[in-house]
Amino acid sequence: MTLRPAVPADMPVITEIYAHHVRTGGGSFETEPPDLDEMTRRHATVCDAGYPYIVAVEDKTVLGYAYAARYRPREAYRYAVEDSVYVAAGAAGRGVGTRLLAALIETCTEAGFRQMVAVIGDSENASSIALHRKMGFRQVGVIHSIGFKFGRWLDSVTMQRPLGPGGDSLPPA
Repeated sequence: MTLRPAVPADMPVITEIYAHHVRTGGGSFETEPPDLDEMTRRHATVCDAGYPYIVAVEDKTVLGYAYAARYRPREAYRYAVEDSVYVAAGAAGRGVGTRLLAALIETCTEAGFRQMVAVIGDSENASSIALHRKMGFRQVGVIHSIGFKFGRWLDSVTMQRPLGPGGDSLPPA
């Protein structure tokens, strides 16, 4: 398995991976999968802003993707990023998510970001919570029953980990 930056040619497979998660799980609060044009626009937005967007590939097959983007738009949040990690249904349990998240953490740390936040849909999303915990995140909050999908209420779990020195020192001037 290799990791590399996602390119526009990856977007059809990325769109399929994400559509599966939208249709079958609470990890995304979208209820209808976005089409290829929308996913391509989202990819360009992340990349144009200078954030990492990567894919895990094996034998020319995209097994998963991950990206980081600004946590929130206000200027005071400029040192914080939010991660997103999605693995193809057939690739779950093979370490794809771990490799992708580790690469995001490394890339964002090298870029000078100080905090990474995961906003995980559904408190029953045990695999995502376990992945983030394994990678040094700690749970910092739960918003109970904030989303409604598949005939049930979903929580939103917030996890956080410092990058580099985190908040123990001032950022570079």
